[in-house]
Amino acid sequence: MAYDAGRYDVIVIGAGHAGCEAALAAARMGCETLLLTINLDMVAFMPCNPSVGGPAKGHVVREIDALGGEMGRNIDKTYIQMRMLNTGKGPAVHALRAQADKVLYQNEMKATIEKQPKLTLRQGMVEELMIEDGVCKGVVTKTGATYRSTTVVLTTGTYLRGKIIMGELMYESGPNNQQPSVALSHSLRNAGLDLVRFKTGTPPRVHKDTIDFDKTEIQPGDEQPKFFSFDTTASDIEQIPCWLTYTSGETHEIINANLHRAPMFSGLIEGTGPRYCPSIEDKIVRFSDKPKHQIFLEPEGRNTSEYYVQGLSTSMPEDVQLQILRSIPGLERVEMMRTGYAIEYDAVVPTQLWPSLETKVVQNLFTAGQINGTSGYEEAAGQGIMAGINAARKVQGREAVIIDRSQGYIGVLIDDLVTKGTLEPYRLLTSRAEYRLLLRHDNADMRLTPLGYEIGLLTQERYDRFLHKKQMVEQELERLKTTKVKPAEDVQAVLAEVGSVLLNNTVDVLSLLRRPEVLYSHIERISPSPLELTDEMKEQVEIQVKYAGYIEKQLIHVERLSKMEKKRIPEDIDYMQVHGIATEAKQKLSKIRPVSIGQASRISGVTPADISILLVYLEHYNRVVASRSS
Repeated sequence: MAYDAGRYDVIVIGAGHAGCEAALAAARMGCETLLLTINLDMVAFMPCNPSVGGPAKGHVVREIDALGGEMGRNIDKTYIQMRMLNTGKGPAVHALRAQADKVLYQNEMKATIEKQPKLTLRQGMVEELMIEDGVCKGVVTKTGATYRSTTVVLTTGTYLRGKIIMGELMYESGPNNQQPSVALSHSLRNAGLDLVRFKTGTPPRVHKDTIDFDKTEIQPGDEQPKFFSFDTTASDIEQIPCWLTYTSGETHEIINANLHRAPMFSGLIEGTGPRYCPSIEDKIVRFSDKPKHQIFLEPEGRNTSEYYVQGLSTSMPEDVQLQILRSIPGLERVEMMRTGYAIEYDAVVPTQLWPSLETKVVQNLFTAGQINGTSGYEEAAGQGIMAGINAARKVQGREAVIIDRSQGYIGVLIDDLVTKGTLEPYRLLTSRAEYRLLLRHDNADMRLTPLGYEIGLLTQERYDRFLHKKQMVEQELERLKTTKVKPAEDVQAVLAEVGSVLLNNTVDVLSLLRRPEVLYSHIERISPSPLELTDEMKEQVEIQVKYAGYIEKQLIHVERLSKMEKKRIPEDIDYMQVHGIATEAKQKLSKIRPVSIGQASRISGVTPADISILLVYLEHYNRVVASRSS
């Protein structure tokens, strides 16, 4: 029996990584917000790897933090290992990755949500969207509770018509044997949204005491760890190592002998899986020339014996999984605590979304996270904070916030989804960003803190600390430019030590730092700064000096393309009436309805010739509209 359960400004459905960020953002912006989840014990749960960050993903976490989100702060409080990846490469691909204490991460995020003013956390399974005249007005739960709201954000992850598959076994389920959400999926179809079937998977978990670590290679954390949040300046958390091993020839023989029982080869799995995170059986078949594959053993927390077997995602039958595990060096006597599995689920076709993440089909309905066809906690959280921000701004009658591709990886992620769509679970990669030298992990605060402050998600105190950092970096750059050094004995000694050309005459310190072999630590010996600079400030100075030429080139490119982004396309354009544009382009433009010429130019199937014709048409269109209004 339905009953009126209350009214809110924003309702968020699902309390995974997208839902947590969406709900916190909306509440912190002053909206009365309701966060509904199937199970209160699963808030911010990590159904797959117990980690946050990595290439591109770590950049997103820092961007979430710069906007005022929670993921960075939360992992800084609950990590068990922190490690900077790709340090042998350039700064554009440096990436921070943390192993999480899985349970502590959940508990800390849940506590943050419970303490947040204007945010109500409640258990309930949403089965129906209340849609009137094409506008979402609220939701109805399985118990008949009717919650009305101005906006709704869907962050249902992999729960929509979820189905777990292990060998010949199949059953309806959400991740980790949670209840699936079936009726809501039907409600979305009835609302006119197109859904696709995707698949992801997870590896088995094993008992720590049954691992022979002597046969594996230790993977320690960094001695002096860096952090995800601008608010974290130090930590005394004791780190726990991970361990590296490899598959063996026996592993590959077992998998090949049992391919007839593998659901992805037997035809039981309908959904499309993630290309960049394949199952072990898929890897063995696709890369049959490789004699072995890396396997990382990752602790799931400080107070558990469960270890996550990274690299062994599988949907093989349980008995085969145990055989596979015991064929790996170090795991010969291992005991499996949880079985790996594949999970199929419904996802929304993301080209049905505006860049604000509001659906084009139903007004005031936003979607974020794996429901939009992405994989990964970080991609989900990045969409979640943007959906929460824009749902709140819709309530407040303000314009949506759209992050540009040149501003952040979050912008790249969302633009890729809504412009190009995805045929498989989308994973963010540094190679997807054409401006990756501008979108470094170290400058996320420089890029997005002003926006987070303007939106209202950052405190004045946090913003003032950011301005101080920015000012100190600028002052030091100016000092390096104006300070001269002579070819004195101590200067020449440092240059000789690093294999740099000795000085013949007086030069400014900036030109010395431009030399590839000269680091800021060497400059400190040659010309110490009177400013009190933190390590982060010094890093920022060094990168800005060394990569100034490349950065300048990318900025010129951004400026040129930004003119295309500023050319807005009216929503009521009938592309079928634009003569000269190819039929495929008309169909794609009509379906995606780009908001700018820049977005239109990135649609697959739309050529430069189509864009030229569209520009001419828009000039004529705008003149006609202007003459009518005058």
